[in-house]
Amino acid sequence: MTRSLDLNCDMGESFGAYTIGDDAAMMALISSANVACGFHAGDPAVMRNTIRLARAAGVVVGAHPSFMDLYGFGRRRISGERPEDLEAQLIYQIAAMQGMCAVEGHSMRYVKTHGALGNMAATDPDLAALCVRAVRAVDPGLIFVSLPYSETFTAAQKAGLAVACEIYADRSYTDAGELTPRSQPGAVIHDPVQSRDQVLEMVLNGHIPTSGGKRLPVEPATLCIHGDTPGAVEIARGLRAALEENGVTIAPFAQP
Repeated sequence: MTRSLDLNCDMGESFGAYTIGDDAAMMALISSANVACGFHAGDPAVMRNTIRLARAAGVVVGAHPSFMDLYGFGRRRISGERPEDLEAQLIYQIAAMQGMCAVEGHSMRYVKTHGALGNMAATDPDLAALCVRAVRAVDPGLIFVSLPYSETFTAAQKAGLAVACEIYADRSYTDAGELTPRSQPGAVIHDPVQSRDQVLEMVLNGHIPTSGGKRLPVEPATLCIHGDTPGAVEIARGLRAALEENGVTIAPFAQP
């Protein structure tokens, strides 16, 4: 039974004059921050400011690379990229984030792929291996955050990377253990009570409830909340309170 759990959030997703999410408020509730690297959201100034907020709050930082898809927020399924080009794009994003962290004196500890890239890699062994190669090319000491029952989890383990198993508070799961595609009804959980119950089932009882009624075994290391979700701060506050009331300590899976 999990008694210590990391609480992570996708953040640093503002861009230029546009603000997405309340990163400053969220930092007080989470233990790890997945920072956008400029390809689906974020920009250099936002990256630097998010790192500074995390450092001040004692929050661990990771890179959150994606397809080159600002227009679609990284949630469009992109195909046709030459593998070497996509690998270079991921290396670029991870290295940029690591470099910015080094300048700010707050080391980057992990990588988590974003959106469509992460979902596609979860079921495509070649794409999963490409993502893992990009991480290893930058720093084989980085931790790879991945869905359980995924090709990325398998590829990262095979390559010798440390892996952190991630679960979601606001997404439903298929019987195969994959996130339900956003195009399908019920993919995103909006009811805070349903979200809380799903999280407690996964964390306390060690099972993922699926849309088909299955209960898949899981040993989560980290729980994700999307920073761009309306009311994300209140959702995070409620989930953290529910977990702590049930004896779960919120702590990063990686040391700062």
